[in-house]
Amino acid sequence: MKDKLEKIKNDALAAINSADKLETLNETRVNILGKKGELTQVLKGMKDVSPEDRPKIGQLVNDTRAEIERVLEEATVKLERVIREAQMKSEVIDVTLPAKKNAVGHRHPNQITQEEVERIFVGMGYEVVEGPEIETDYYNFEALNIPADHPAKDEQDTFYINDTYLLRTQTSGTQVHVMEQGKLPIRMIAPGRVFRSDEVDATHSPSFHQIEGLVIDKHITFADLKGTLAEFAKELYGEDIRVRFRPHHFNFTEPSAEMDVSCFKCGGSGCRFCKGTGWIEILGCGMVHPNVLRMSGIDPEEYSGFAFGVGLERIALLKYEIDDMRLLYENDERFLKQF
Repeated sequence: MKDKLEKIKNDALAAINSADKLETLNETRVNILGKKGELTQVLKGMKDVSPEDRPKIGQLVNDTRAEIERVLEEATVKLERVIREAQMKSEVIDVTLPAKKNAVGHRHPNQITQEEVERIFVGMGYEVVEGPEIETDYYNFEALNIPADHPAKDEQDTFYINDTYLLRTQTSGTQVHVMEQGKLPIRMIAPGRVFRSDEVDATHSPSFHQIEGLVIDKHITFADLKGTLAEFAKELYGEDIRVRFRPHHFNFTEPSAEMDVSCFKCGGSGCRFCKGTGWIEILGCGMVHPNVLRMSGIDPEEYSGFAFGVGLERIALLKYEIDDMRLLYENDERFLKQF
């Protein structure tokens, strides 16, 4: 037994002294002193030693363990010191070098524009409401007075998930959700991402953003709509901006119109920016159709309202004089750092 313990100790000390990694020292510790280690197995075999020899053998085992643990500890401390010194040499910091600049991000032009639009309407007493990007056919089309045979429901224009669900083509569905709650009056805007089956080019994208607004109350007229949107345009583009309304058709509003603003680049005299017309189209609007009110449980004989919708990217493109919508989504830092 004494010879066996001597061999275990010598082998352990040799392994420890030749170790050049902390992992190797740990393996040696486990192999000798672990639950299944050689020295532990000797202790388990003490039951086979005669009673009169057990104290002597037990002392030898304890001395051997103590010696191995002492050498292990010394080797670990020495090796850690060597590793730390090597690390410090390899990681020397030259305090005379210029500091590295932190790459701090900032808001995207779309986000800047959306926050500005929200600020304007919140200042008028509107509430900002978000809705689901995956909508039902009912909320995206039917509740907005868009019949089943309308071209907008064609699969060439809309991303259908199945017969019931689709990726919303407009944020108007959010307005319907709010109207159905029956909490009147309503003054809200609904910003969010929408999806249409468009080819990517300078002015189109299959995914873009809209901000739609809705007002429902008693005695709301087209004059309220014009006054509200004229104030919005002045806040967005400046006090000298003029607006004009052209008749149009939308299924969910009647009467409907498209609103233009006088060119803020040339003041309305005509330039490349406004294609020589002096006017720039920015949004569609109109009085909420009575059918839309009825389907949402609102009596059109008692309440009326107006709605409008503006493309967020269009506002950003005009505001920052960007001529290609794709620049907003390519994540080119050379472009984004300008804002």
